[in-house]
Amino acid sequence: MLICSTHTHSGPPSNTKEGPAPAVAYRKVLVDGLAESIVQAHDALQPASVGAAAHPLPEEVFNRRWFLKPGKMPPNPFGRVDIVKMNPPRSPDTLDRPAGPTDPDITVISVQDARRKPLALFANYSLHYVGAVPRGQLSADYFGEFARLMPVRLRAGENFVAMMSNGTSGDINNIPFTTTRPPREPFEQIRIVARKAADTAWFARRKIEQHRSDIRLGMLQREIVLNHREITDEQLAEARRIAALKDEDEIARLPQLAQAYARRTISLDEKEDTVTVKLQAIRIGDLAVCAIPFETFVEIGLELKDRSPFPQTMVIGLANGRYGYLPTPEQHRLGGYETWLGTNRVQKDASVVIVKNLLEMLAELHAEDTVD
Repeated sequence: MLICSTHTHSGPPSNTKEGPAPAVAYRKVLVDGLAESIVQAHDALQPASVGAAAHPLPEEVFNRRWFLKPGKMPPNPFGRVDIVKMNPPRSPDTLDRPAGPTDPDITVISVQDARRKPLALFANYSLHYVGAVPRGQLSADYFGEFARLMPVRLRAGENFVAMMSNGTSGDINNIPFTTTRPPREPFEQIRIVARKAADTAWFARRKIEQHRSDIRLGMLQREIVLNHREITDEQLAEARRIAALKDEDEIARLPQLAQAYARRTISLDEKEDTVTVKLQAIRIGDLAVCAIPFETFVEIGLELKDRSPFPQTMVIGLANGRYGYLPTPEQHRLGGYETWLGTNRVQKDASVVIVKNLLEMLAELHAEDTVD
Protein backbone atom coordinates (compact mmCIF):
# COMPACT_ATOMS: atom_id res chain seq x y z
CA MET A 1 0.00 0.00 0.00
CA LEU A 2 1.33 3.41 -0.95
CA ILE A 3 0.00 6.51 0.82
CA CYS A 4 1.48 9.79 -0.42
CA SER A 5 0.72 13.33 0.63
CA THR A 6 0.68 16.68 -1.12
CA HIS A 7 2.25 19.88 0.15
CA THR A 8 0.32 23.00 1.09
CA HIS A 9 1.25 25.94 3.29
CA SER A 10 -2.42 26.88 3.63
CA GLY A 11 -3.74 23.83 5.47
CA PRO A 12 -4.13 23.00 9.15
CA PRO A 13 -1.50 20.87 10.92
CA SER A 14 -2.17 17.18 10.41
CA ASN A 15 0.34 15.51 12.74
CA THR A 16 -0.79 16.53 16.20
CA LYS A 17 -2.94 14.56 18.64
CA GLU A 18 -2.75 17.36 21.18
CA GLY A 19 -3.00 21.12 20.91
CA PRO A 20 -5.64 23.50 19.52
CA ALA A 21 -9.04 21.85 19.21
CA PRO A 22 -9.44 22.61 15.47
CA ALA A 23 -6.10 20.93 14.65
CA VAL A 24 -6.95 17.87 16.74
CA ALA A 25 -10.38 17.65 15.12
CA TYR A 26 -8.91 18.00 11.64
CA ARG A 27 -6.42 15.20 12.25
CA LYS A 28 -9.28 12.87 13.15
CA VAL A 29 -11.15 13.84 9.99
CA LEU A 30 -7.99 13.24 7.95
CA VAL A 31 -7.15 9.84 9.45
CA ASP A 32 -10.75 8.61 9.35
CA GLY A 33 -11.09 9.89 5.78
CA LEU A 34 -7.96 8.07 4.64
CA ALA A 35 -9.22 4.83 6.13
CA GLU A 36 -12.67 5.28 4.61
CA SER A 37 -11.23 6.03 1.17
CA ILE A 38 -9.35 2.73 1.27
CA VAL A 39 -12.51 0.87 2.30
CA GLN A 40 -14.50 2.52 -0.49
CA ALA A 41 -11.80 1.76 -3.06
CA HIS A 42 -11.75 -1.90 -2.04
CA ASP A 43 -15.54 -2.12 -2.19
CA ALA A 44 -15.48 -0.62 -5.69
CA LEU A 45 -12.99 -3.11 -7.18
CA GLN A 46 -13.89 -4.04 -10.74
CA PRO A 47 -12.26 -5.19 -13.99
CA ALA A 48 -10.21 -2.36 -15.45
CA SER A 49 -7.57 -1.47 -18.01
CA VAL A 50 -4.68 0.93 -17.55
CA GLY A 51 -2.28 3.07 -19.54
CA ALA A 52 0.42 5.65 -18.79
CA ALA A 53 2.11 8.54 -20.58
CA ALA A 54 3.80 11.89 -19.96
CA HIS A 55 3.56 15.39 -21.43
CA PRO A 56 5.66 18.45 -20.56
CA LEU A 57 4.54 21.59 -18.72
CA PRO A 58 7.88 23.41 -18.42
CA GLU A 59 6.68 26.98 -17.88
CA GLU A 60 5.41 26.46 -14.32
CA VAL A 61 8.49 24.86 -12.72
CA PHE A 62 11.54 26.83 -11.57
CA ASN A 63 14.57 25.78 -9.57
CA ARG A 64 14.42 27.88 -6.42
CA ARG A 65 18.12 27.53 -5.46
CA TRP A 66 20.38 30.19 -6.98
CA PHE A 67 23.98 31.22 -7.18
CA LEU A 68 24.19 34.92 -6.35
CA LYS A 69 26.54 37.60 -7.57
CA PRO A 70 29.63 38.32 -5.43
CA GLY A 71 28.89 39.95 -2.11
CA LYS A 72 25.14 39.27 -2.20
CA MET A 73 24.95 36.12 -0.04
CA PRO A 74 23.75 36.76 3.54
CA PRO A 75 24.96 34.57 6.42
CA ASN A 76 22.92 31.48 7.18
CA PRO A 77 21.45 30.78 10.67
CA PHE A 78 24.73 29.16 11.72
CA GLY A 79 26.76 32.27 10.93
CA ARG A 80 28.36 30.85 7.79
CA VAL A 81 27.95 31.85 4.14
CA ASP A 82 26.38 29.34 1.76
CA ILE A 83 27.23 29.07 -1.92
CA VAL A 84 23.56 29.10 -3.04
CA LYS A 85 20.37 30.58 -1.63
CA MET A 86 16.77 29.39 -1.68
CA ASN A 87 14.22 31.94 -2.95
CA PRO A 88 16.65 34.87 -3.32
CA PRO A 89 15.55 38.44 -4.00
CA ARG A 90 14.30 38.75 -7.58
CA SER A 91 16.80 41.36 -8.70
CA PRO A 92 19.19 41.28 -11.68
CA ASP A 93 21.78 42.86 -9.39
CA THR A 94 21.56 39.81 -7.10
CA LEU A 95 20.85 36.75 -9.24
CA ASP A 96 23.51 34.83 -11.10
CA ARG A 97 22.12 31.43 -12.21
CA PRO A 98 19.95 28.55 -10.94
CA ALA A 99 21.78 25.85 -8.99
CA GLY A 100 19.98 22.93 -10.59
CA PRO A 101 17.56 21.66 -13.25
CA THR A 102 13.79 21.14 -13.39
CA ASP A 103 11.64 18.20 -14.48
CA PRO A 104 8.95 19.54 -16.85
CA ASP A 105 6.87 16.37 -17.27
CA ILE A 106 3.44 15.55 -15.93
CA THR A 107 3.14 11.77 -15.91
CA VAL A 108 -0.29 10.16 -15.69
CA ILE A 109 -1.67 6.73 -14.90
CA SER A 110 -5.10 6.39 -16.52
CA VAL A 111 -7.61 3.71 -15.51
CA GLN A 112 -10.73 2.73 -17.51
CA ASP A 113 -13.58 0.36 -16.71
CA ALA A 114 -14.66 -2.58 -18.87
CA ARG A 115 -16.74 -0.23 -21.05
CA ARG A 116 -13.68 2.02 -21.60
CA LYS A 117 -15.12 4.79 -19.42
CA PRO A 118 -12.64 6.78 -17.27
CA LEU A 119 -12.42 5.42 -13.72
CA ALA A 120 -9.41 7.31 -12.35
CA LEU A 121 -6.38 9.36 -13.26
CA PHE A 122 -3.28 9.66 -11.08
CA ALA A 123 -0.90 12.45 -12.08
CA ASN A 124 2.56 13.44 -10.90
CA TYR A 125 4.32 16.82 -11.28
CA SER A 126 7.63 17.97 -9.78
CA LEU A 127 6.33 21.22 -8.32
CA HIS A 128 5.97 22.41 -4.73
CA TYR A 129 2.78 24.15 -3.65
CA VAL A 130 1.85 27.41 -5.42
CA GLY A 131 0.59 29.38 -2.41
CA ALA A 132 -0.54 33.04 -2.35
CA VAL A 133 -3.54 32.14 -0.20
CA PRO A 134 -4.89 34.85 2.13
CA ARG A 135 -3.99 34.35 5.78
CA GLY A 136 -6.65 32.43 7.65
CA GLN A 137 -8.04 30.68 4.57
CA LEU A 138 -7.51 27.02 3.77
CA SER A 139 -6.62 25.50 0.44
CA ALA A 140 -5.44 22.15 -0.94
CA ASP A 141 -3.46 24.29 -3.40
CA TYR A 142 -3.25 23.35 -7.08
CA PHE A 143 -3.49 19.65 -6.25
CA GLY A 144 -7.09 20.05 -5.10
CA GLU A 145 -8.07 22.32 -7.98
CA PHE A 146 -6.54 19.84 -10.44
CA ALA A 147 -8.69 17.07 -8.94
CA ARG A 148 -11.77 19.27 -9.36
CA LEU A 149 -11.04 20.09 -13.00
CA MET A 150 -9.92 16.70 -14.30
CA PRO A 151 -13.36 15.03 -14.44
CA VAL A 152 -14.50 17.87 -16.72
CA ARG A 153 -11.49 17.38 -19.00
CA LEU A 154 -12.30 13.69 -19.41
CA ARG A 155 -16.10 14.03 -19.36
CA ALA A 156 -16.07 11.43 -16.62
CA GLY A 157 -18.88 10.19 -14.40
CA GLU A 158 -19.53 11.09 -10.78
CA ASN A 159 -17.51 8.14 -9.45
CA PHE A 160 -14.36 9.18 -11.32
CA VAL A 161 -11.38 9.98 -9.08
CA ALA A 162 -8.56 12.35 -10.07
CA MET A 163 -5.38 12.79 -8.03
CA MET A 164 -2.24 14.89 -8.33
CA SER A 165 0.88 13.80 -6.45
CA ASN A 166 4.08 15.63 -5.54
CA GLY A 167 6.98 14.61 -7.71
CA THR A 168 10.60 15.34 -6.87
CA SER A 169 10.07 18.99 -6.04
CA GLY A 170 12.28 19.63 -3.00
CA ASP A 171 14.15 22.37 -4.87
CA ILE A 172 11.39 23.41 -7.31
CA ASN A 173 8.69 26.05 -6.96
CA ASN A 174 6.38 28.26 -9.02
CA ILE A 175 8.34 31.55 -8.83
CA PRO A 176 9.76 32.89 -12.14
CA PHE A 177 12.81 34.58 -10.65
CA THR A 178 13.93 36.45 -13.78
CA THR A 179 10.53 37.79 -14.85
CA THR A 180 7.66 39.62 -13.18
CA ARG A 181 4.09 38.35 -13.35
CA PRO A 182 1.11 40.70 -13.32
CA PRO A 183 -0.62 40.91 -9.93
CA ARG A 184 -2.95 38.01 -9.11
CA GLU A 185 -6.09 37.92 -7.01
CA PRO A 186 -6.22 35.39 -4.15
CA PHE A 187 -6.19 31.78 -5.42
CA GLU A 188 -5.73 32.93 -9.04
CA GLN A 189 -2.24 31.49 -9.52
CA ILE A 190 -3.39 28.19 -8.01
CA ARG A 191 -6.19 28.09 -10.59
CA ILE A 192 -3.82 28.99 -13.43
CA VAL A 193 -1.37 26.20 -12.57
CA ALA A 194 -4.17 23.69 -12.00
CA ARG A 195 -5.79 24.55 -15.34
CA LYS A 196 -2.51 24.13 -17.19
CA ALA A 197 -1.79 20.91 -15.31
CA ALA A 198 -5.23 19.52 -16.15
CA ASP A 199 -4.75 20.43 -19.81
CA THR A 200 -1.30 18.80 -19.82
CA ALA A 201 -2.65 15.66 -18.15
CA TRP A 202 -5.33 15.53 -20.85
CA PHE A 203 -2.66 15.75 -23.55
CA ALA A 204 -0.62 13.06 -21.80
CA ARG A 205 -3.62 10.76 -21.66
CA ARG A 206 -4.22 11.24 -25.37
CA LYS A 207 -0.75 9.79 -25.99
CA ILE A 208 -1.82 6.43 -24.52
CA GLU A 209 -2.27 4.21 -27.56
CA GLN A 210 -4.15 1.50 -25.70
CA HIS A 211 -5.47 0.89 -22.19
CA ARG A 212 -4.66 -2.74 -21.39
CA SER A 213 -5.96 -5.22 -18.84
CA ASP A 214 -3.32 -7.91 -19.46
CA ILE A 215 -0.29 -6.06 -18.11
CA ARG A 216 2.16 -7.36 -15.55
CA LEU A 217 1.83 -5.91 -12.04
CA GLY A 218 4.43 -6.03 -9.29
CA MET A 219 5.45 -4.26 -6.11
CA LEU A 220 8.53 -4.35 -3.89
CA GLN A 221 9.06 -2.66 -0.56
CA ARG A 222 12.23 -2.20 1.47
CA GLU A 223 12.94 -0.63 4.80
CA ILE A 224 16.40 0.92 4.95
CA VAL A 225 18.25 2.39 7.91
CA LEU A 226 19.75 5.86 7.54
CA ASN A 227 21.92 7.71 10.02
CA HIS A 228 20.76 11.01 11.40
CA ARG A 229 23.01 13.97 10.57
CA GLU A 230 26.17 13.99 12.63
CA ILE A 231 26.29 16.82 15.16
CA THR A 232 29.69 17.70 16.59
CA ASP A 233 30.23 18.64 20.23
CA GLU A 234 31.13 22.16 19.10
CA GLN A 235 27.91 22.50 17.06
CA LEU A 236 25.79 21.28 19.96
CA ALA A 237 27.48 23.56 22.48
CA GLU A 238 27.00 26.56 20.19
CA ALA A 239 23.35 25.64 19.59
CA ARG A 240 22.70 25.44 23.33
CA ARG A 241 24.42 28.79 23.90
CA ILE A 242 22.35 30.51 21.21
CA ALA A 243 19.07 28.89 22.26
CA ALA A 244 19.62 30.06 25.85
CA LEU A 245 20.15 33.74 24.98
CA LYS A 246 17.63 36.11 26.56
CA ASP A 247 19.22 39.52 26.06
CA GLU A 248 17.39 41.26 23.21
CA ASP A 249 20.50 43.10 22.00
CA GLU A 250 22.46 39.86 21.79
CA ILE A 251 19.60 38.15 19.96
CA ALA A 252 19.34 41.06 17.51
CA ARG A 253 22.99 40.57 16.54
CA LEU A 254 22.44 36.92 15.62
CA PRO A 255 21.92 35.84 12.00
CA GLN A 256 18.29 35.51 10.96
CA LEU A 257 16.62 32.33 12.31
CA ALA A 258 19.66 31.51 14.46
CA GLN A 259 17.66 30.62 17.58
CA ALA A 260 15.12 28.57 15.61
CA TYR A 261 17.87 26.45 14.05
CA ALA A 262 19.70 26.17 17.35
CA ARG A 263 16.57 24.58 18.79
CA ARG A 264 16.28 22.30 15.74
CA THR A 265 19.88 21.18 16.22
CA ILE A 266 19.25 20.38 19.88
CA SER A 267 16.07 18.49 19.00
CA LEU A 268 17.85 16.44 16.34
CA ASP A 269 20.60 15.56 18.80
CA GLU A 270 17.98 14.18 21.18
CA LYS A 271 16.68 11.70 18.58
CA GLU A 272 17.97 8.19 18.05
CA ASP A 273 21.09 7.84 15.93
CA THR A 274 19.24 6.19 13.03
CA VAL A 275 15.87 6.30 11.30
CA THR A 276 14.19 3.52 9.33
CA VAL A 277 12.46 4.67 6.14
CA LYS A 278 10.28 2.82 3.66
CA LEU A 279 11.00 2.68 -0.07
CA GLN A 280 8.65 1.24 -2.69
CA ALA A 281 8.89 0.32 -6.35
CA ILE A 282 5.76 -0.56 -8.30
CA ARG A 283 5.40 -1.99 -11.76
CA ILE A 284 2.31 -1.27 -13.86
CA GLY A 285 3.09 -2.76 -17.25
CA ASP A 286 5.84 -0.65 -18.83
CA LEU A 287 5.54 2.02 -16.14
CA ALA A 288 7.55 2.02 -12.92
CA VAL A 289 6.62 4.05 -9.84
CA CYS A 290 9.18 4.90 -7.14
CA ALA A 291 8.04 6.13 -3.72
CA ILE A 292 10.39 8.16 -1.50
CA PRO A 293 9.41 9.57 1.95
CA PHE A 294 11.26 12.89 1.62
CA GLU A 295 10.95 16.28 -0.04
CA THR A 296 13.17 14.95 -2.78
CA PHE A 297 15.43 17.07 -4.99
CA VAL A 298 14.57 17.02 -8.68
CA GLU A 299 18.02 15.70 -9.65
CA ILE A 300 17.19 12.46 -7.85
CA GLY A 301 13.97 11.97 -9.78
CA LEU A 302 15.70 12.74 -13.07
CA GLU A 303 18.45 10.23 -12.28
CA LEU A 304 15.93 7.51 -11.47
CA LYS A 305 14.02 8.20 -14.67
CA ASP A 306 17.23 8.15 -16.70
CA ARG A 307 18.62 4.94 -15.18
CA SER A 308 15.35 3.02 -14.80
CA PRO A 309 15.05 -0.13 -16.95
CA PHE A 310 11.42 0.77 -17.70
CA PRO A 311 10.32 2.95 -20.64
CA GLN A 312 8.48 5.28 -18.25
CA THR A 313 9.13 6.02 -14.59
CA MET A 314 7.20 8.16 -12.11
CA VAL A 315 8.86 9.27 -8.86
CA ILE A 316 6.66 10.30 -5.94
CA GLY A 317 7.96 12.34 -3.01
CA LEU A 318 6.42 12.62 0.46
CA ALA A 319 5.35 8.98 0.12
CA ASN A 320 4.72 6.82 3.20
CA GLY A 321 6.28 9.39 5.50
CA ARG A 322 8.06 12.71 5.79
CA TYR A 323 11.67 12.89 6.93
CA GLY A 324 12.70 16.34 5.76
CA TYR A 325 14.55 17.41 2.62
CA LEU A 326 16.64 15.03 0.52
CA PRO A 327 19.40 16.91 -1.35
CA THR A 328 22.14 15.20 -3.34
CA PRO A 329 25.72 15.23 -1.96
CA GLU A 330 26.58 17.81 -4.64
CA GLN A 331 23.81 20.12 -3.42
CA HIS A 332 24.90 19.57 0.19
CA ARG A 333 28.27 21.05 -0.75
CA LEU A 334 26.50 24.20 -2.00
CA GLY A 335 24.58 24.71 1.26
CA GLY A 336 21.29 26.58 1.38
CA TYR A 337 18.06 26.14 3.31
CA GLU A 338 17.30 22.57 2.25
CA THR A 339 20.73 21.39 3.45
CA TRP A 340 20.76 23.10 6.84
CA LEU A 341 21.08 20.96 9.93
CA GLY A 342 17.51 20.51 11.15
CA THR A 343 15.89 21.06 7.74
CA ASN A 344 17.81 18.07 6.42
CA ARG A 345 17.98 15.38 9.09
CA VAL A 346 19.70 12.37 7.54
CA GLN A 347 23.21 11.50 6.39
CA LYS A 348 24.51 13.62 3.52
CA ASP A 349 24.77 10.68 1.11
CA ALA A 350 21.24 9.44 1.84
CA SER A 351 20.13 10.15 -1.73
CA VAL A 352 22.89 7.87 -3.05
CA VAL A 353 21.73 5.06 -0.76
CA ILE A 354 18.09 5.54 -1.74
CA VAL A 355 18.78 5.66 -5.50
CA LYS A 356 20.92 2.52 -5.26
CA ASN A 357 18.14 0.62 -3.47
CA LEU A 358 15.41 1.79 -5.81
CA LEU A 359 17.41 0.89 -8.91
CA GLU A 360 17.96 -2.59 -7.49
CA MET A 361 14.22 -2.89 -6.87
CA LEU A 362 13.39 -1.69 -10.37
CA ALA A 363 15.86 -4.16 -11.86
CA GLU A 364 14.21 -6.99 -9.92
CA LEU A 365 10.75 -5.99 -11.13
CA HIS A 366 12.00 -5.67 -14.71
CA ALA A 367 13.72 -9.07 -14.57
CA GLU A 368 10.29 -10.70 -14.28
CA ASP A 369 10.05 -10.27 -18.06
CA THR A 370 12.65 -12.99 -18.46
CA VAL A 371 10.93 -15.40 -16.07
CA ASP A 372 7.82 -17.33 -17.04
